[in-house]
Amino acid sequence: MKTSLQTSGSTEPVNILVVGNNPIEMGYILDKLNQVNTIRVITEIAFDVQSILDRLAHFNPSLIIIDDNIGRPELKETVSKLASSKKTKDIPITILKNSNYRESLAASSILDYLLKHNLSPESLYRTIKNTLRFRKTQQLLTAI
Repeated sequence: MKTSLQTSGSTEPVNILVVGNNPIEMGYILDKLNQVNTIRVITEIAFDVQSILDRLAHFNPSLIIIDDNIGRPELKETVSKLASSKKTKDIPITILKNSNYRESLAASSILDYLLKHNLSPESLYRTIKNTLRFRKTQQLLTAI
């Protein structure tokens, strides 16, 4: 499923791969992404590791957002596969969390966590902007 949002003033779209296993929550996340009016967002949805690989055959995400409802083992497997894949190792990952009380998965490719109950177009925009800037800074520093 592809969705896109055209906005005035943005020239280059931000490609975002959204990963989760609950279609209702995925729809909610897509609605919030489509309400971000300061950047042009193009999204693809994946539900598991195999559908992520299928999407990556034709979609080059700038950012991957993963809903932690997929379960801890699946989340670990997904992040591990993304971090070890040549095509996705440099793509920043943001995890959407239900609660701040659950233990977070620690991985170098996870650059941000965002609570779902605070999800708004503004918080998504800040997360997207900050995560992409942070990844770019990391890449510039490692190139030195």
